[in-house]
Amino acid sequence: MTSPRRIVLAPDSFKGSISAADAAVAIAEGWVRTSPADAFVFRPMADGGEGTLDAFEKAVPGAQRMAVRVTGPAGAPITASWLKLPATDELPGGTGVVELANTSGIELLGEARRGSDASTLGFGQAIAAALTAGVSRLILGIGSSASTDGGVGVLTALGARFVNDFGASVSPGATGLDEVDSAELTALRPLPAGGVQVLSDVTNPLTGSDGAAAVFGPQKGLDDAQIARADAGLGHLAEVLGATELAARPGAGAAGGTGFGLLVWGAELVPGSAAIAELTGLAADIASADLVVTGEGRYDGQSEAGKAPAHVAQLARDAGVPVQLVAGAIDADASAFAAAASLTELAGSSTAALADPARYLRDAGERLAG
Repeated sequence: MTSPRRIVLAPDSFKGSISAADAAVAIAEGWVRTSPADAFVFRPMADGGEGTLDAFEKAVPGAQRMAVRVTGPAGAPITASWLKLPATDELPGGTGVVELANTSGIELLGEARRGSDASTLGFGQAIAAALTAGVSRLILGIGSSASTDGGVGVLTALGARFVNDFGASVSPGATGLDEVDSAELTALRPLPAGGVQVLSDVTNPLTGSDGAAAVFGPQKGLDDAQIARADAGLGHLAEVLGATELAARPGAGAAGGTGFGLLVWGAELVPGSAAIAELTGLAADIASADLVVTGEGRYDGQSEAGKAPAHVAQLARDAGVPVQLVAGAIDADASAFAAAASLTELAGSSTAALADPARYLRDAGERLAG
């Protein structure tokens, strides 16, 4: 009889269909059909976007969800949450984890895409709530943004003021960027003593052909004219703030320029999936495992360029632990994995896989367990 195995389940979310946490559970449910004695460690992954709170909540004992009422990306109030991690000797106030996707994310808009006037104000309000609660450190995930506001919304919620030439506050979103006549930053809330880490795997600068507006504007509903205006507005914002050097840094263009705004505040940008793995102690869990399963919605040529499954796989290989892959679709060489399963192949089509991802994740788990 085969001895029971310890399996670490560390998928990313299958964007638009199922969260990383739910994907891990579905894989386990299918797995036990074949290997009922195996034990699981659930470690859903993220890269700073949707699922960042889940990754920390599953990995850190004593983590608490804190409800907060904020202004959503379209301007209407929404109920969101941030996560408070327990205090330590070095961080007596604990750590606050705030996710942009949860407060100002594009999925909150449904089918509407309002990149021209969507704002990151709610994200900033949640950050302010964590600071008011006395956290000693902040970890901010900035993926899945709805807006292209250069971080103006975040900084406004933290005490900054951006005004036009009449002395009135500028319009929200990309629309208000070219209105900025001056910025008052003296009332910005100070960073917590333990600093602020910003998680993102995006390396784009703020402006230009590889910038926030040009690359990410189309998926947020910006047409060609709006992209050109937003790009110019982001450049204008950097000039007003005297921060053109920060605008050129890799990651400044993340989340519609939210990366830039947080750099202006004094935060540190770090690679998202690698930081989440380090902060949650994933390597230690993998080192004591018999097998690791990771995955994402589409495994393609970009997957090795810093996405969460690539980092999980590298940690597994470093520990000498076999690693398997589950993906909605596999469009690249997956031979480096011990085994791989495609939901599209199991379901017969991508449409069927997207319609019921949990079902085919169970089927994938059943297949891989053998």
